[in-house]
Amino acid sequence: MADTKQTKTIGEHHVAAELARRGWAPALTRDGLERTDILAVKVEGLDRRLVEIQVKGARGPRMAAISWPLGLKSQSRSRHGREYFVLVAVPQDLNQHARSFVVPRVHVAATAWIEHMNWLTDPQMPRGKRNAPVERARVLLRTFEGYEDRWDLLEVDQLDAPVLLPSHYRDLALSSRVGLPPDHEWSAEVPEW
Repeated sequence: MADTKQTKTIGEHHVAAELARRGWAPALTRDGLERTDILAVKVEGLDRRLVEIQVKGARGPRMAAISWPLGLKSQSRSRHGREYFVLVAVPQDLNQHARSFVVPRVHVAATAWIEHMNWLTDPQMPRGKRNAPVERARVLLRTFEGYEDRWDLLEVDQLDAPVLLPSHYRDLALSSRVGLPPDHEWSAEVPEW
């Protein structure tokens, strides 16, 4: 079994290196700032852009089986437009490279709720077979594949970022069976994707 602290460290350093490669100045917060593992600043001429990034690392025996736990804190409302997650899939095979998924916080919150509530209320499952609360939500790697290596999303505020989720997730967000988290930014109007 993988050491979760080691996986977190791998993820944070991987993200910091990728940011630096792309002209960002990353600073690890070292658990001193809630919801933020890395503060990053990009300076272009006189313009400065500061983003807050929460890193989630996960390992698994097969890359396709990796999922990230995204509980209530991950599903909470954004505090401002420059909050992002970078989800890192850390391979156990040392010959493979880590994979990065750059996702605006508002998209993570919606996705965790949608994936969990769809699983929880699946009409194909007999009643009582699934009862894990939304605090135990997990999201599969394949759900976030559209966000892989989308470092460019850090250049726009999250409500302006394109939604790159599977198309049927929009239908689930609009359905009464699944919906969106209470008080979610998309509650008034679900964006197109």
